[in-house]
Amino acid sequence: MPEQPEDRTGDRLGSRRPTSHERSSGRPWDASYQDGPAPWDTGRPQPAVVRTAAEGGFTGAVLDAGCGTGENALHIAAEGQRVLGFDIAATALETARAKAADRGIEAEFVTADAFELAGLDRTFDTVLDCGLFHTFDRDERMAYVSSLASVTEPGAVLYVLCFSDEGADLGPHPVSPEDLNDAFSPSVGWNIASVEPERIETRFHDHGAPAWWARVDRVRAADNAT
Repeated sequence: MPEQPEDRTGDRLGSRRPTSHERSSGRPWDASYQDGPAPWDTGRPQPAVVRTAAEGGFTGAVLDAGCGTGENALHIAAEGQRVLGFDIAATALETARAKAADRGIEAEFVTADAFELAGLDRTFDTVLDCGLFHTFDRDERMAYVSSLASVTEPGAVLYVLCFSDEGADLGPHPVSPEDLNDAFSPSVGWNIASVEPERIETRFHDHGAPAWWARVDRVRAADNAT
């Protein structure tokens, strides 16, 4: 039997436990990209990302968590930032790398598990989570937040774009502000600076789906503070 490929965290992809979304849908993430564009793949960066990039919100080394086919990462990289995008879906990463080559944009795209980011062996000043956080259940969110902490230091900034639980024509896996506060608490090294209403563009929402755009600051964990 051939050996399973290894991801950048050193874990074997074949042994990765499916996420709650994969278990409920009965499909691995990569399958979403194999029969045409995924529902969330609009072929352009999200408006909140474009706006924040124009305002200088992405600084230093940038991590795009769950980068998909790379539109957000490529937009940020085109603005002059050093960007690493990761995903678990190999098909999406192949597309992202092809886009970068075609557009002449320097951006790095790697396979990695969102729960094992320490294996990247680097840290980031800014992190973008566009549509990843809301796919996890409560226990997964705790593990994910801890994983993000392993690649950031106090002073780093995280932006989260996730489906909202308020409004009409909601997207799947809607999140409440309380969910964000529970996951990103000072006790585990985070502080939510702002949560604003936003829209997520998808291929199935004419005017975008209700969303939250949160800025989360990486701080020293309260239970370890002196």
